[in-house]
Amino acid sequence: MESQIASQTLGFAHFIAQADGVAKAVLVILVFMSIVSWTIIAMKSLRRFMERRHSARFLRFFWEAPSLAAIQTQVKTAGVHEPFSHMTHHGFRAIEQFARKDGSRMVDSSNADEFLTRSLRQAYEQETARRENGLTFLASVGSAAPFIGLFGTVWGIYHALLAIGISGQGTLDKVAGPVGEALIMTALGLAVAVPAVLAYNAFTRQNRVVLAQLDGFAHDVFGFMSTGNRMAVTHTRGEIKLVTDKTKAPVAAVQAGG
Repeated sequence: MESQIASQTLGFAHFIAQADGVAKAVLVILVFMSIVSWTIIAMKSLRRFMERRHSARFLRFFWEAPSLAAIQTQVKTAGVHEPFSHMTHHGFRAIEQFARKDGSRMVDSSNADEFLTRSLRQAYEQETARRENGLTFLASVGSAAPFIGLFGTVWGIYHALLAIGISGQGTLDKVAGPVGEALIMTALGLAVAVPAVLAYNAFTRQNRVVLAQLDGFAHDVFGFMSTGNRMAVTHTRGEIKLVTDKTKAPVAAVQAGG
């Protein structure tokens, strides 16, 4: 009967009730880590699910489009919602900026191919930075949460042993209960760390796959814009016109009005 009463009084609730400020602070940190981690996981999962759908739709249109003009119209109409349309948008913007250059800036000294390459590389770097957002926190939680939980366990065992020493009752039932309660913190630390580590590995692998595809797509965009077609900018109307280039001259080599 006494053992049943003792087992009912021990547990997580009893541990929290007996915990001091340090133990409660450790618990708050673990709860905070868990909430933020799951928020990042949920938001990234939803965003990447929608991104895959938009990417598949845009790439299907890109490869079936009759001309770059149709792609440009599609990008302006539908907007930029995923990395491939974002890359294409940067290419069109580079063409516009190159056609409007006046030679007053150092960057204007580069030729059309260099201008386009720099813009596509900038889009790739922006996408890389965006996709890595939040992964540092997941990695930190995955590596730090078990040690934070272990610290809470050590701190709980330390106070449990002090209380047992003061009471003078060193029997197994008096030691096992408080020590077992203290191990809850280690379990909480692992429960916080494991999802964060799994999500970090999954997102990192997805990033490698998408960035590899985006790198290849950047070469395709550069090839189409630099050798397949040229663009001319009409300043009076502020519009971009595509001019078929049979000689495969660099993109944006046609000046305004040409």
